[in-house]
Amino acid sequence: MKKIIIFLFLYVICGVCMCRLHATNSVVDSLLSQLDQVIQNRPVYIEQKEKKLNDLRKTLRQRISDENRFTLLGEYLDEYRSYNTDSSLYISRERYQVALRMKNRDHQDNALMNTAEIMGMAGMYKEAVDLMHNVHINQLPDELHPYYYHIYRTIYGLMADYAVTEREKKLYAEITDHYRDSLLLINKENPLVHALIQSDQCNVQGEYDEAIRLLTDYLAGQIDNVHDVAICAYTLSESYRLKGDTEKEKEYLILSSIADMKSAVREYISLRKLAVLLYQEGDIDHAYSYLKLCMDDAVFCNARLRILEILQIFPLINDAYQQKTEKQQEQMEWALVSISLLSFFLLIAIFYVYKQMKRVAAARHEVVDANKRLKELNEELHRYNLQLKEANHIIAENSYLKEEYIGRYMDQCSVYLEKMDNYRRSLGKIAASGKVDELYKHIKSSKFIDEELKDFYANFDNTFLQLFPTFVEDFNALLADGEQIYPKSNERMSTELRIFALIRLGITDSVKIAQFLRYSVTTIYNYRTKVRNKAAGNRDLLEQEVMKIGKSKD
Repeated sequence: MKKIIIFLFLYVICGVCMCRLHATNSVVDSLLSQLDQVIQNRPVYIEQKEKKLNDLRKTLRQRISDENRFTLLGEYLDEYRSYNTDSSLYISRERYQVALRMKNRDHQDNALMNTAEIMGMAGMYKEAVDLMHNVHINQLPDELHPYYYHIYRTIYGLMADYAVTEREKKLYAEITDHYRDSLLLINKENPLVHALIQSDQCNVQGEYDEAIRLLTDYLAGQIDNVHDVAICAYTLSESYRLKGDTEKEKEYLILSSIADMKSAVREYISLRKLAVLLYQEGDIDHAYSYLKLCMDDAVFCNARLRILEILQIFPLINDAYQQKTEKQQEQMEWALVSISLLSFFLLIAIFYVYKQMKRVAAARHEVVDANKRLKELNEELHRYNLQLKEANHIIAENSYLKEEYIGRYMDQCSVYLEKMDNYRRSLGKIAASGKVDELYKHIKSSKFIDEELKDFYANFDNTFLQLFPTFVEDFNALLADGEQIYPKSNERMSTELRIFALIRLGITDSVKIAQFLRYSVTTIYNYRTKVRNKAAGNRDLLEQEVMKIGKSKD
Protein backbone atom coordinates (compact mmCIF):
# COMPACT_ATOMS: atom_id res chain seq x y z
CA MET A 1 0.00 0.00 0.00
CA LYS A 2 2.84 2.37 0.90
CA LYS A 3 4.55 1.62 -2.43
CA ILE A 4 1.36 2.50 -4.31
CA ILE A 5 1.03 5.82 -2.43
CA ILE A 6 4.69 6.69 -3.10
CA PHE A 7 4.26 5.80 -6.79
CA LEU A 8 1.15 7.99 -7.10
CA PHE A 9 2.93 10.86 -5.33
CA LEU A 10 5.93 10.65 -7.72
CA TYR A 11 3.57 10.42 -10.70
CA VAL A 12 1.75 13.62 -9.69
CA ILE A 13 5.03 15.44 -9.04
CA CYS A 14 6.41 14.41 -12.44
CA GLY A 15 3.18 15.48 -14.12
CA VAL A 16 3.32 18.93 -12.52
CA CYS A 17 6.99 19.33 -13.52
CA MET A 18 6.25 18.31 -17.10
CA CYS A 19 3.35 20.79 -17.29
CA ARG A 20 5.57 23.59 -15.99
CA LEU A 21 8.33 22.67 -18.43
CA HIS A 22 5.86 22.64 -21.33
CA ALA A 23 4.45 26.02 -20.28
CA THR A 24 7.97 27.48 -20.04
CA ASN A 25 8.93 26.10 -23.44
CA SER A 26 5.73 27.54 -24.92
CA VAL A 27 6.63 31.02 -23.62
CA VAL A 28 10.20 30.78 -24.96
CA ASP A 29 9.02 29.43 -28.33
CA SER A 30 6.47 32.24 -28.64
CA LEU A 31 9.11 34.84 -27.79
CA LEU A 32 11.55 33.30 -30.30
CA SER A 33 8.88 33.58 -32.99
CA GLN A 34 8.42 37.26 -32.08
CA LEU A 35 12.20 37.79 -32.23
CA ASP A 36 12.40 36.14 -35.68
CA GLN A 37 9.59 38.41 -36.90
CA VAL A 38 11.28 41.52 -35.51
CA ILE A 39 14.59 40.52 -37.16
CA GLN A 40 12.75 40.02 -40.44
CA ASN A 41 11.30 43.56 -40.09
CA ARG A 42 14.64 45.01 -39.00
CA PRO A 43 15.29 46.87 -42.29
CA VAL A 44 12.26 49.02 -41.42
CA TYR A 45 13.75 49.97 -38.02
CA ILE A 46 17.16 50.64 -39.63
CA GLU A 47 15.48 52.83 -42.24
CA GLN A 48 13.73 54.83 -39.50
CA LYS A 49 17.06 55.23 -37.69
CA GLU A 50 18.83 56.39 -40.89
CA LYS A 51 16.03 58.87 -41.59
CA LYS A 52 16.40 60.36 -38.13
CA LEU A 53 20.17 60.61 -38.61
CA ASN A 54 19.73 62.27 -42.01
CA ASP A 55 17.29 64.81 -40.54
CA LEU A 56 19.78 65.72 -37.81
CA ARG A 57 22.60 65.85 -40.38
CA LYS A 58 20.60 68.30 -42.53
CA THR A 59 19.86 70.49 -39.51
CA LEU A 60 23.56 70.58 -38.55
CA ARG A 61 24.47 71.75 -42.07
CA GLN A 62 22.37 74.87 -41.55
CA ARG A 63 23.74 78.08 -40.10
CA ILE A 64 22.90 77.90 -36.39
CA SER A 65 24.40 79.20 -33.16
CA ASP A 66 27.18 77.25 -31.42
CA GLU A 67 24.89 76.61 -28.43
CA ASN A 68 22.24 75.02 -30.67
CA ARG A 69 24.93 73.13 -32.58
CA PHE A 70 26.34 71.73 -29.32
CA THR A 71 22.85 70.54 -28.26
CA LEU A 72 22.12 69.05 -31.68
CA LEU A 73 25.48 67.26 -31.72
CA GLY A 74 24.47 65.73 -28.39
CA GLU A 75 21.25 64.39 -29.95
CA TYR A 76 23.24 63.23 -32.98
CA LEU A 77 25.67 61.40 -30.68
CA ASP A 78 22.81 59.74 -28.79
CA GLU A 79 21.49 58.35 -32.09
CA TYR A 80 24.92 57.11 -33.22
CA ARG A 81 25.88 55.65 -29.83
CA SER A 82 25.63 51.84 -30.06
CA TYR A 83 25.15 52.26 -33.83
CA ASN A 84 28.58 53.18 -35.19
CA THR A 85 31.64 53.64 -32.98
CA ASP A 86 33.76 55.58 -35.49
CA SER A 87 30.97 58.07 -36.22
CA SER A 88 30.24 58.45 -32.50
CA LEU A 89 33.91 59.21 -31.80
CA TYR A 90 34.01 61.76 -34.62
CA ILE A 91 30.84 63.50 -33.36
CA SER A 92 32.09 63.64 -29.76
CA ARG A 93 35.34 65.28 -30.93
CA GLU A 94 33.44 67.74 -33.11
CA ARG A 95 31.28 68.53 -30.06
CA TYR A 96 34.45 69.26 -28.08
CA GLN A 97 35.66 71.66 -30.79
CA VAL A 98 32.35 73.55 -30.62
CA ALA A 99 32.70 73.74 -26.80
CA LEU A 100 36.23 75.13 -27.21
CA ARG A 101 34.92 77.75 -29.61
CA MET A 102 32.29 78.75 -27.06
CA LYS A 103 34.90 78.78 -24.23
CA ASN A 104 32.37 76.95 -22.07
CA ARG A 105 34.13 74.73 -19.51
CA ASP A 106 31.01 72.68 -18.66
CA HIS A 107 30.44 71.89 -22.33
CA GLN A 108 34.12 70.98 -22.78
CA ASP A 109 33.97 68.52 -19.86
CA ASN A 110 30.73 67.06 -21.19
CA ALA A 111 32.26 66.53 -24.65
CA LEU A 112 35.42 64.98 -23.12
CA MET A 113 33.23 62.53 -21.20
CA ASN A 114 31.38 61.73 -24.45
CA THR A 115 34.69 60.83 -26.07
CA ALA A 116 35.81 58.78 -23.06
CA GLU A 117 32.52 56.86 -23.06
CA ILE A 118 32.88 55.95 -26.77
CA MET A 119 36.52 54.92 -26.26
CA GLY A 120 35.45 52.67 -23.38
CA MET A 121 32.84 51.03 -25.63
CA ALA A 122 35.57 50.49 -28.25
CA GLY A 123 37.92 48.80 -25.72
CA MET A 124 40.30 51.77 -25.50
CA TYR A 125 40.29 51.72 -21.68
CA LYS A 126 43.61 53.49 -21.04
CA GLU A 127 42.76 56.31 -23.43
CA ALA A 128 39.32 56.66 -21.85
CA VAL A 129 40.73 56.84 -18.29
CA ASP A 130 43.40 59.35 -19.38
CA LEU A 131 40.68 61.57 -20.84
CA MET A 132 38.57 61.30 -17.69
CA HIS A 133 41.55 62.49 -15.62
CA ASN A 134 41.14 65.85 -17.37
CA VAL A 135 37.62 66.16 -15.94
CA HIS A 136 37.33 67.20 -12.29
CA ILE A 137 34.16 66.29 -10.42
CA ASN A 138 34.26 69.38 -8.20
CA GLN A 139 34.14 71.63 -11.29
CA LEU A 140 31.20 69.86 -12.92
CA PRO A 141 27.58 71.07 -12.57
CA ASP A 142 25.30 68.78 -10.54
CA GLU A 143 23.44 67.45 -13.60
CA LEU A 144 26.70 66.00 -15.04
CA HIS A 145 27.73 64.12 -11.86
CA PRO A 146 25.69 60.97 -12.71
CA TYR A 147 27.25 60.86 -16.18
CA TYR A 148 30.75 61.21 -14.68
CA TYR A 149 30.28 58.29 -12.28
CA HIS A 150 28.50 56.23 -14.94
CA ILE A 151 31.49 56.43 -17.31
CA TYR A 152 33.99 55.44 -14.62
CA ARG A 153 31.77 52.58 -13.44
CA THR A 154 31.33 51.32 -17.03
CA ILE A 155 35.04 51.52 -17.94
CA TYR A 156 36.29 49.85 -14.76
CA GLY A 157 33.49 47.29 -14.96
CA LEU A 158 34.64 46.32 -18.44
CA MET A 159 38.26 46.24 -17.31
CA ALA A 160 37.24 43.91 -14.44
CA ASP A 161 35.38 41.63 -16.89
CA TYR A 162 38.35 41.32 -19.24
CA ALA A 163 41.24 41.43 -16.76
CA VAL A 164 43.69 38.54 -17.20
CA THR A 165 44.87 38.09 -13.58
CA GLU A 166 42.77 37.78 -10.44
CA ARG A 167 44.65 40.65 -8.78
CA GLU A 168 43.70 43.18 -11.46
CA LYS A 169 40.17 41.75 -11.68
CA LYS A 170 39.67 42.26 -7.93
CA LEU A 171 41.18 45.76 -8.02
CA TYR A 172 38.97 46.91 -10.90
CA ALA A 173 35.90 45.30 -9.30
CA GLU A 174 36.51 47.31 -6.09
CA ILE A 175 36.82 50.53 -8.09
CA THR A 176 33.61 49.63 -9.96
CA ASP A 177 31.79 49.10 -6.65
CA HIS A 178 33.00 52.49 -5.45
CA TYR A 179 31.58 54.30 -8.49
CA ARG A 180 28.39 52.21 -8.32
CA ASP A 181 27.85 53.41 -4.73
CA SER A 182 28.36 57.00 -5.86
CA LEU A 183 25.77 56.51 -8.63
CA LEU A 184 23.26 55.16 -6.14
CA LEU A 185 23.65 58.24 -3.97
CA ILE A 186 23.05 60.80 -6.75
CA ASN A 187 20.49 58.95 -8.91
CA LYS A 188 17.63 58.73 -6.41
CA GLU A 189 15.45 61.10 -8.46
CA ASN A 190 15.53 58.71 -11.46
CA PRO A 191 13.69 55.55 -10.27
CA LEU A 192 14.53 53.38 -13.29
CA VAL A 193 18.25 54.22 -13.36
CA HIS A 194 18.42 53.86 -9.58
CA ALA A 195 16.71 50.43 -9.78
CA LEU A 196 19.09 49.29 -12.55
CA ILE A 197 22.18 50.27 -10.56
CA GLN A 198 20.80 48.81 -7.33
CA SER A 199 19.91 45.52 -9.03
CA ASP A 200 23.41 45.40 -10.52
CA GLN A 201 24.79 45.84 -7.02
CA CYS A 202 22.51 43.07 -5.72
CA ASN A 203 23.82 40.75 -8.44
CA VAL A 204 27.40 41.47 -7.37
CA GLN A 205 26.50 40.82 -3.73
CA GLY A 206 24.65 37.57 -4.56
CA GLU A 207 21.17 38.95 -3.71
CA TYR A 208 19.60 37.73 -6.96
CA ASP A 209 15.97 37.58 -5.79
CA GLU A 210 16.16 41.19 -4.60
CA ALA A 211 17.63 42.23 -7.98
CA ILE A 212 14.79 40.43 -9.77
CA ARG A 213 12.18 42.04 -7.52
CA LEU A 214 13.57 45.52 -8.18
CA LEU A 215 13.35 45.27 -11.99
CA THR A 216 10.37 42.98 -12.62
CA ASP A 217 7.84 45.71 -11.75
CA TYR A 218 9.52 48.21 -14.08
CA LEU A 219 9.63 45.79 -16.99
CA ALA A 220 5.98 44.82 -16.49
CA GLY A 221 4.97 48.51 -16.56
CA GLN A 222 5.09 50.99 -19.40
CA ILE A 223 8.65 52.09 -20.25
CA ASP A 224 8.67 54.81 -22.91
CA ASN A 225 12.18 54.18 -24.27
CA VAL A 226 12.53 50.79 -25.97
CA HIS A 227 16.30 50.86 -25.34
CA ASP A 228 15.58 51.09 -21.59
CA VAL A 229 13.52 47.91 -21.98
CA ALA A 230 16.56 46.20 -23.52
CA ILE A 231 18.83 47.24 -20.63
CA CYS A 232 16.26 46.30 -17.99
CA ALA A 233 15.58 42.88 -19.52
CA TYR A 234 19.32 42.17 -19.92
CA THR A 235 19.99 42.99 -16.26
CA LEU A 236 17.15 40.63 -15.29
CA SER A 237 18.64 37.89 -17.47
CA GLU A 238 21.95 38.34 -15.64
CA SER A 239 20.15 37.91 -12.29
CA TYR A 240 18.53 34.67 -13.47
CA ARG A 241 21.85 33.45 -14.93
CA LEU A 242 23.61 33.97 -11.62
CA LYS A 243 20.68 32.32 -9.88
CA GLY A 244 20.93 29.30 -12.20
CA ASP A 245 17.49 29.66 -13.85
CA THR A 246 18.41 29.08 -17.51
CA GLU A 247 14.85 29.24 -18.90
CA LYS A 248 14.15 32.62 -17.30
CA GLU A 249 17.56 33.85 -18.39
CA LYS A 250 16.73 32.86 -21.95
CA GLU A 251 13.28 34.46 -21.75
CA TYR A 252 14.67 37.86 -20.71
CA LEU A 253 17.56 37.64 -23.18
CA ILE A 254 14.94 37.26 -25.92
CA LEU A 255 12.97 40.24 -24.60
CA SER A 256 16.17 42.30 -24.48
CA SER A 257 17.11 41.21 -28.03
CA ILE A 258 13.65 42.17 -29.35
CA ALA A 259 14.04 45.63 -27.81
CA ASP A 260 17.59 45.93 -29.25
CA MET A 261 16.33 45.07 -32.74
CA LYS A 262 13.45 47.56 -32.50
CA SER A 263 15.76 50.34 -31.31
CA ALA A 264 18.03 49.64 -34.33
CA VAL A 265 21.28 49.46 -32.33
CA ARG A 266 24.32 47.67 -33.73
CA GLU A 267 26.28 47.19 -30.50
CA TYR A 268 24.55 44.81 -28.07
CA ILE A 269 25.14 41.74 -25.88
CA SER A 270 21.80 39.96 -25.42
CA LEU A 271 21.51 38.33 -28.86
CA ARG A 272 25.05 36.94 -28.66
CA LYS A 273 24.43 35.40 -25.22
CA LEU A 274 21.10 34.03 -26.44
CA ALA A 275 22.86 32.41 -29.42
CA VAL A 276 25.31 30.70 -27.05
CA LEU A 277 22.45 29.35 -24.89
CA LEU A 278 20.59 28.05 -27.94
CA TYR A 279 23.78 26.43 -29.22
CA GLN A 280 24.25 24.65 -25.90
CA GLU A 281 20.64 23.38 -26.14
CA GLY A 282 21.19 22.08 -29.69
CA ASP A 283 19.26 24.76 -31.62
CA ILE A 284 22.06 25.20 -34.15
CA ASP A 285 20.00 27.02 -36.81
CA HIS A 286 18.89 29.81 -34.50
CA ALA A 287 22.31 30.05 -32.86
CA TYR A 288 24.09 30.38 -36.23
CA SER A 289 21.68 32.93 -37.72
CA TYR A 290 21.68 35.08 -34.55
CA LEU A 291 25.46 34.99 -34.17
CA LYS A 292 25.96 35.83 -37.85
CA LEU A 293 23.70 38.86 -37.40
CA CYS A 294 25.72 39.85 -34.31
CA MET A 295 28.95 39.63 -36.32
CA ASP A 296 27.53 41.69 -39.21
CA ASP A 297 26.32 44.39 -36.79
CA ALA A 298 29.58 44.41 -34.82
CA VAL A 299 31.58 44.86 -38.05
CA PHE A 300 29.23 47.63 -39.23
CA CYS A 301 29.48 49.35 -35.84
CA ASN A 302 33.25 48.69 -35.68
CA ALA A 303 32.73 47.47 -32.10
CA ARG A 304 36.08 45.73 -31.70
CA LEU A 305 35.27 44.36 -28.26
CA ARG A 306 32.06 42.72 -29.50
CA ILE A 307 33.90 41.28 -32.52
CA LEU A 308 36.43 39.62 -30.20
CA GLU A 309 33.62 38.23 -28.01
CA ILE A 310 31.83 36.81 -31.03
CA LEU A 311 35.02 35.30 -32.49
CA GLN A 312 35.48 33.27 -29.30
CA ILE A 313 32.28 31.27 -29.92
CA PHE A 314 31.59 31.75 -33.64
CA PRO A 315 34.01 29.03 -34.89
CA LEU A 316 32.34 26.42 -32.65
CA ILE A 317 28.83 27.32 -33.78
CA ASN A 318 29.93 27.65 -37.38
CA ASP A 319 31.53 24.16 -37.28
CA ALA A 320 28.39 22.71 -35.70
CA TYR A 321 26.25 24.41 -38.33
CA GLN A 322 28.46 23.12 -41.14
CA GLN A 323 28.35 19.58 -39.70
CA LYS A 324 24.59 19.78 -39.46
CA THR A 325 24.41 21.06 -43.04
CA GLU A 326 26.67 18.23 -44.23
CA LYS A 327 24.56 15.68 -42.35
CA GLN A 328 21.40 17.10 -43.90
CA GLN A 329 23.09 16.98 -47.30
CA GLU A 330 24.04 13.34 -46.72
CA GLN A 331 20.47 12.56 -45.71
CA MET A 332 19.28 14.36 -48.80
CA GLU A 333 21.59 12.25 -50.98
CA TRP A 334 20.15 9.05 -49.49
CA ALA A 335 16.68 10.46 -50.00
CA LEU A 336 17.53 11.19 -53.64
CA VAL A 337 18.77 7.61 -54.14
CA SER A 338 15.54 6.28 -52.61
CA ILE A 339 13.46 8.63 -54.72
CA SER A 340 15.36 7.58 -57.84
CA LEU A 341 14.60 3.90 -57.16
CA LEU A 342 10.98 4.67 -56.48
CA SER A 343 10.88 6.77 -59.64
CA PHE A 344 12.22 3.84 -61.67
CA PHE A 345 9.47 1.52 -60.41
CA LEU A 346 6.98 4.31 -60.90
CA LEU A 347 8.05 4.69 -64.54
CA ILE A 348 7.44 0.99 -65.10
CA ALA A 349 3.99 1.31 -63.55
CA ILE A 350 3.29 4.43 -65.61
CA PHE A 351 4.31 2.60 -68.82
CA TYR A 352 1.90 -0.22 -68.03
CA VAL A 353 -0.89 2.20 -67.16
CA TYR A 354 -0.13 4.19 -70.30
CA LYS A 355 -0.67 1.15 -72.49
CA GLN A 356 -4.01 0.52 -70.80
CA MET A 357 -5.02 4.14 -71.05
CA LYS A 358 -4.11 4.26 -74.71
CA ARG A 359 -6.67 1.55 -75.40
CA VAL A 360 -9.31 3.40 -73.40
CA ALA A 361 -8.38 6.70 -75.03
CA ALA A 362 -9.02 5.31 -78.50
CA ALA A 363 -12.53 4.33 -77.43
CA ARG A 364 -13.20 7.69 -75.82
CA HIS A 365 -11.78 9.80 -78.60
CA GLU A 366 -15.03 9.93 -80.54
CA VAL A 367 -16.97 10.74 -77.37
CA VAL A 368 -14.62 13.62 -76.65
CA ASP A 369 -15.02 15.02 -80.16
CA ALA A 370 -18.79 14.74 -79.90
CA ASN A 371 -18.76 16.48 -76.51
CA LYS A 372 -16.52 19.16 -77.92
CA ARG A 373 -18.90 19.83 -80.81
CA LEU A 374 -21.82 19.82 -78.41
CA LYS A 375 -20.05 22.27 -76.15
CA GLU A 376 -19.34 24.61 -79.07
CA LEU A 377 -22.98 24.47 -80.10
CA ASN A 378 -24.08 25.17 -76.53
CA GLU A 379 -21.75 28.13 -76.30
CA GLU A 380 -23.02 29.49 -79.59
CA LEU A 381 -26.60 29.01 -78.43
CA HIS A 382 -25.74 30.75 -75.17
CA ARG A 383 -24.31 33.73 -77.10
CA TYR A 384 -27.47 33.95 -79.19
CA ASN A 385 -29.60 33.80 -76.06
CA LEU A 386 -27.59 36.61 -74.49
CA GLN A 387 -27.91 38.74 -77.62
CA LEU A 388 -31.64 38.03 -77.73
CA LYS A 389 -32.00 38.87 -74.05
CA GLU A 390 -30.10 42.13 -74.56
CA ALA A 391 -32.24 43.00 -77.58
CA ASN A 392 -35.43 42.25 -75.65
CA HIS A 393 -34.18 44.34 -72.76
CA ILE A 394 -33.41 47.28 -75.07
CA ILE A 395 -36.82 46.95 -76.76
CA ALA A 396 -38.58 46.79 -73.41
CA GLU A 397 -36.62 49.76 -72.12
CA ASN A 398 -37.28 51.80 -75.26
CA SER A 399 -40.95 50.91 -75.12
CA TYR A 400 -41.15 51.97 -71.50
CA LEU A 401 -39.33 55.23 -72.25
CA LYS A 402 -41.52 55.97 -75.24
CA GLU A 403 -44.71 55.20 -73.33
CA GLU A 404 -43.63 57.32 -70.40
CA TYR A 405 -42.53 60.25 -72.55
CA ILE A 406 -45.55 60.05 -74.86
CA GLY A 407 -47.84 60.22 -71.84
CA ARG A 408 -45.86 63.02 -70.27
CA TYR A 409 -45.63 65.12 -73.41
CA MET A 410 -49.29 64.63 -74.35
CA ASP A 411 -50.12 66.06 -70.94
CA GLN A 412 -47.58 68.85 -71.46
CA CYS A 413 -48.93 69.68 -74.94
CA SER A 414 -52.42 69.91 -73.49
CA VAL A 415 -51.16 72.25 -70.80
CA TYR A 416 -49.27 74.33 -73.41
CA LEU A 417 -52.40 74.63 -75.58
CA GLU A 418 -54.37 75.86 -72.62
CA LYS A 419 -51.60 78.33 -71.70
CA MET A 420 -51.40 79.61 -75.30
CA ASP A 421 -55.19 80.06 -75.34
CA ASN A 422 -55.07 82.00 -72.08
CA TYR A 423 -52.19 84.08 -73.47
CA ARG A 424 -54.18 84.76 -76.66
CA ARG A 425 -57.19 85.85 -74.62
CA SER A 426 -55.09 88.20 -72.52
CA LEU A 427 -53.65 89.78 -75.66
CA GLY A 428 -57.18 90.06 -77.09
CA LYS A 429 -58.39 91.91 -74.02
CA ILE A 430 -55.49 94.36 -74.28
CA ALA A 431 -56.18 94.90 -78.00
CA ALA A 432 -59.91 95.40 -77.34
CA SER A 433 -59.17 98.10 -74.80
CA GLY A 434 -57.08 99.95 -77.39
CA LYS A 435 -53.82 99.76 -75.42
CA VAL A 436 -51.55 99.37 -78.43
CA ASP A 437 -48.34 100.23 -76.58
CA GLU A 438 -49.04 97.70 -73.86
CA LEU A 439 -49.96 95.12 -76.52
CA TYR A 440 -46.70 95.79 -78.36
CA LYS A 441 -44.81 95.55 -75.07
CA HIS A 442 -46.31 92.12 -74.32
CA ILE A 443 -45.60 90.87 -77.84
CA LYS A 444 -42.00 92.08 -77.69
CA SER A 445 -41.33 90.64 -74.18
CA SER A 446 -39.69 87.20 -73.92
CA LYS A 447 -40.89 86.71 -70.34
CA PHE A 448 -43.64 84.32 -71.32
CA ILE A 449 -41.41 82.09 -73.43
CA ASP A 450 -38.62 82.17 -70.76
CA GLU A 451 -41.03 81.02 -68.06
CA GLU A 452 -42.40 78.32 -70.32
CA LEU A 453 -38.88 77.14 -71.15
CA LYS A 454 -38.04 77.03 -67.45
CA ASP A 455 -41.15 74.95 -66.76
CA PHE A 456 -40.37 72.79 -69.80
CA TYR A 457 -36.81 72.00 -68.61
CA ALA A 458 -38.01 71.43 -65.04
CA ASN A 459 -40.63 69.02 -66.36
CA PHE A 460 -37.96 67.29 -68.47
CA ASP A 461 -35.64 67.00 -65.46
CA ASN A 462 -38.37 65.56 -63.25
CA THR A 463 -39.47 63.07 -65.90
CA PHE A 464 -35.91 61.95 -66.69
CA LEU A 465 -34.87 61.59 -63.04
CA GLN A 466 -38.04 59.64 -62.35
CA LEU A 467 -36.94 57.17 -65.04
CA PHE A 468 -33.26 57.26 -63.97
CA PRO A 469 -33.22 58.22 -60.24
CA THR A 470 -29.47 57.66 -59.81
CA PHE A 471 -28.37 59.28 -63.08
CA VAL A 472 -26.44 62.15 -61.46
CA GLU A 473 -24.50 59.82 -59.12
CA ASP A 474 -23.85 57.22 -61.85
CA PHE A 475 -22.73 59.91 -64.31
CA ASN A 476 -20.32 61.49 -61.78
CA ALA A 477 -18.88 58.04 -61.07
CA LEU A 478 -17.64 58.05 -64.70
CA LEU A 479 -15.68 61.28 -64.13
CA ALA A 480 -12.27 61.74 -62.55
CA ASP A 481 -11.94 62.75 -58.89
CA GLY A 482 -12.59 66.44 -58.38
CA GLU A 483 -14.27 66.80 -61.80
CA GLN A 484 -17.83 65.86 -60.74
CA ILE A 485 -20.76 67.97 -62.01
CA TYR A 486 -23.66 68.78 -59.69
CA PRO A 487 -26.75 70.97 -60.32
CA LYS A 488 -27.30 74.18 -58.44
CA SER A 489 -29.39 74.14 -55.28
CA ASN A 490 -32.50 75.44 -57.14
CA GLU A 491 -32.11 73.02 -60.11
CA ARG A 492 -32.38 69.29 -60.56
CA MET A 493 -29.95 69.13 -63.50
CA SER A 494 -27.39 71.47 -65.05
CA THR A 495 -26.89 72.07 -68.80
CA GLU A 496 -24.07 69.47 -68.98
CA LEU A 497 -26.24 66.89 -67.22
CA ARG A 498 -29.20 67.63 -69.61
CA ILE A 499 -26.91 67.14 -72.64
CA PHE A 500 -25.84 63.70 -71.43
CA ALA A 501 -29.40 62.90 -70.29
CA LEU A 502 -30.48 63.40 -73.94
CA ILE A 503 -27.58 61.19 -75.04
CA ARG A 504 -28.81 58.53 -72.59
CA LEU A 505 -32.24 58.76 -74.30
CA GLY A 506 -30.58 58.09 -77.66
CA ILE A 507 -30.37 61.67 -78.95
CA THR A 508 -26.69 61.92 -79.91
CA ASP A 509 -26.90 64.46 -82.76
CA SER A 510 -25.51 67.81 -81.58
CA VAL A 511 -27.91 69.69 -83.90
CA LYS A 512 -30.97 68.08 -82.27
CA ILE A 513 -29.54 68.62 -78.79
CA ALA A 514 -28.88 72.29 -79.63
CA GLN A 515 -32.47 72.74 -80.88
CA PHE A 516 -33.85 71.10 -77.74
CA LEU A 517 -31.76 73.18 -75.32
CA ARG A 518 -31.85 76.37 -77.45
CA TYR A 519 -28.07 76.64 -77.73
CA SER A 520 -25.80 76.88 -80.73
CA VAL A 521 -24.30 73.69 -82.17
CA THR A 522 -20.82 75.00 -81.33
CA THR A 523 -21.78 75.48 -77.69
CA ILE A 524 -23.15 71.93 -77.45
CA TYR A 525 -19.98 70.56 -79.07
CA ASN A 526 -17.79 72.48 -76.61
CA TYR A 527 -19.83 71.20 -73.64
CA ARG A 528 -19.51 67.59 -74.85
CA THR A 529 -15.75 67.93 -75.43
CA LYS A 530 -15.19 69.59 -72.05
CA VAL A 531 -17.03 66.82 -70.18
CA ARG A 532 -15.30 64.04 -72.15
CA ASN A 533 -11.95 65.50 -71.03
CA LYS A 534 -13.06 64.96 -67.42
CA ALA A 535 -13.64 61.21 -67.91
CA ALA A 536 -12.02 58.87 -65.39
CA GLY A 537 -11.34 56.29 -68.09
CA ASN A 538 -11.08 56.46 -71.88
CA ARG A 539 -12.65 59.80 -72.92
CA ASP A 540 -13.80 58.34 -76.25
CA LEU A 541 -15.89 55.70 -74.46
CA LEU A 542 -17.60 58.08 -72.03
CA GLU A 543 -20.83 58.45 -74.05
CA GLN A 544 -21.02 54.67 -74.52
CA GLU A 545 -20.75 54.25 -70.75
CA VAL A 546 -23.50 56.89 -70.28
CA MET A 547 -25.79 54.79 -72.51
CA LYS A 548 -25.41 51.93 -69.99
CA ILE A 549 -26.65 53.97 -67.01
CA GLY A 550 -29.84 52.52 -65.55
CA LYS A 551 -29.54 49.17 -67.34
CA SER A 552 -29.85 46.06 -65.20
CA LYS A 553 -26.61 44.09 -64.69
CA ASP A 554 -28.04 40.60 -65.07
